[in-house]
Amino acid sequence: MVKLEEVPDEDLYAPQTGPEEDWDTSSETSDVSEASDVSSVAPDETLYERLTALQDMVPPAQRRFMASAANSVTSWVQSGYRISTKCLWVVSTSALLLGVPFALAYNEEQQVLEMEREMKMQQSANELVAPGSQTAQPETRPAL
Repeated sequence: MVKLEEVPDEDLYAPQTGPEEDWDTSSETSDVSEASDVSSVAPDETLYERLTALQDMVPPAQRRFMASAANSVTSWVQSGYRISTKCLWVVSTSALLLGVPFALAYNEEQQVLEMEREMKMQQSANELVAPGSQTAQPETRPAL
């Protein structure tokens, strides 16, 4: 049978020695002023230097993973941008090459139909003024 025995930790209960007598616990304003002075400790340090100092905190395996993830995201964004610009170019040139001639032909067709409608109205107005008279009108056909 196994018998368990508790071993007391002597360092845990030993009195600690240190600079406790130097601390001033009565004035709390000194703590606030010290905290505000922390930002002004190194005024020559830039944000880039602070970020590069953080690289020691991140393990190399995680840094490689984050770098590969960032590279894959940027490559996806770049390829998406290239594909979208090419598609936009194809759509816009197709619209110009096919849409503009179609719009011009459609406009011309509408003008011809409007002219025919006006000629029929003139013909009916002439019959009302002089019934029985036939005026020879040339028949017009659309361009398409």
